[in-house]
Amino acid sequence: MTENEHVEWLLGIDLGTGSCKSVVIDAQAQLLGFGVGVYAGRENTGQWEEQDPQELVFAMIQSVNAAIQDAGVNPSACQAFSIGGAYHSLIALDKSDTPLTGVITWVDDRATKQAQVVRDEQRASEIYQQTGCPVHSMYPLYKLIWLREEQPQLFQQTARFISAKEYVINQLTGEYLIDVGVAAGSALLNTHSLEWNTASLDLAGIRPDQLSPLVNSRQVLKGISPELASQMGIPSETPLVLGSADAVNSSLGAGAVLPGQATCMIGTSGAFRIIASRAMLDKQARSWCYAIDEGHWLVGGAINNAGLALTWLRDSFNQLLQSQMKDSRLSFDDLVASALETPPGADGLICLPFFAGERSPYWNMNARGVFFGLTLTHDARHMARALMEGVAYRLRSLRDVLVDLGADVKEIRASGGFTHSDLWPQIIACVLSHELAIPASGETSSLGAAFWALLGSGVVERFEDLYPLVKVTNTYYPDSQESLLYDSLYQIYMDLYFQLGEAFERISAVGTK
Repeated sequence: MTENEHVEWLLGIDLGTGSCKSVVIDAQAQLLGFGVGVYAGRENTGQWEEQDPQELVFAMIQSVNAAIQDAGVNPSACQAFSIGGAYHSLIALDKSDTPLTGVITWVDDRATKQAQVVRDEQRASEIYQQTGCPVHSMYPLYKLIWLREEQPQLFQQTARFISAKEYVINQLTGEYLIDVGVAAGSALLNTHSLEWNTASLDLAGIRPDQLSPLVNSRQVLKGISPELASQMGIPSETPLVLGSADAVNSSLGAGAVLPGQATCMIGTSGAFRIIASRAMLDKQARSWCYAIDEGHWLVGGAINNAGLALTWLRDSFNQLLQSQMKDSRLSFDDLVASALETPPGADGLICLPFFAGERSPYWNMNARGVFFGLTLTHDARHMARALMEGVAYRLRSLRDVLVDLGADVKEIRASGGFTHSDLWPQIIACVLSHELAIPASGETSSLGAAFWALLGSGVVERFEDLYPLVKVTNTYYPDSQESLLYDSLYQIYMDLYFQLGEAFERISAVGTK
């Protein structure tokens, strides 16, 4: 018998892009158990990025089993569960509900040309003002245009277009439903009316009946597949609260639910966002505005290059070590430790970390990575620090857009893998000239999914009631002298970005020949 065997518990599942994570919590939101499921069947060839949709189900089962075992709870005591889904995914299904494509993820950029065509037209501003989604190839709207233009036979065969989360919900319940939160990240939802956006559907060339019915995130579904329930280890009558998208859940799980609170996230990608009580749209379309429900919007921006950029640097060094027949391999901790050996500002080395292009705030699909200011006195340690500082500058540019929109950022909560390091949060605190609070649990997206189970089952009524459930265990404070240094370097960073705009376009054209 374990100490948690008689505890009533709730389950949160995060269907991320790279893996599935699950948490078990009690009614007071205490974390009892955690589990991970790894996806297989991933195809990545050039611009392509697709996953086997059935692998999402397998990974979910694996992560739930691991979380329940880790928690040591009685499986029959599960009160409710909820699932969070990654934004911007797309699957085409035929009339028999057989997938015609894999899960096309946000990373897939085959629709770059289609997005650029819309960007060059007058309707780009119209689509943004209606949907809150700037024009970019990651959004399913542009993936649909790509399918229609490049795969016309497949497009004609498609009876229904769904997201990865909808696929899993259907496997569990037999129903096709989409929550407003996930739908908001498609550029197909009107962020004001919370209905499918007519102009977007016309642009994509699809009908409303090819999309799932829109449902509130608190919708409770009862009666899940007995077979899948058995494999997950929970009763088939366990209520399923539909829930929302991973980024929404990350903010909830970080406790950033009050006015003036923001979430700063660094994982593979990065983001800076707030939960607002009204739609907030930027005249320059630098930020996105995703509806959550009738009274909440997720407003902010995201970057492609965060942990992904550090991974590139690590792998580059390890490839060199391997070529020299050396057994040692660098880890992320090794890179961070090496960066500690250099002063703030990396002795004048500045990194523009656009190794995978750019999303917010300027949505430049031609942007490239740059190290500027290299001299013979710089080495790999400086490159590591400059890269981490460059990511921090990117987050500052997102914060500044929110301030321009009228957001009063009083507190910043951090989430993501970067919180395991002391250096990177400290750099970001100094670059932002603001305290950075670290919640007790770093698994904010899966925790936020579990919070929807609390909301849907009535244990918690309002978003604001989630705030006291999330404890802060550490806070990073800016150093005034370092902040002044970063202020001056940030201005150089921004000048470099704009001065390189034409060069980015020219080098991108060379790379596509």
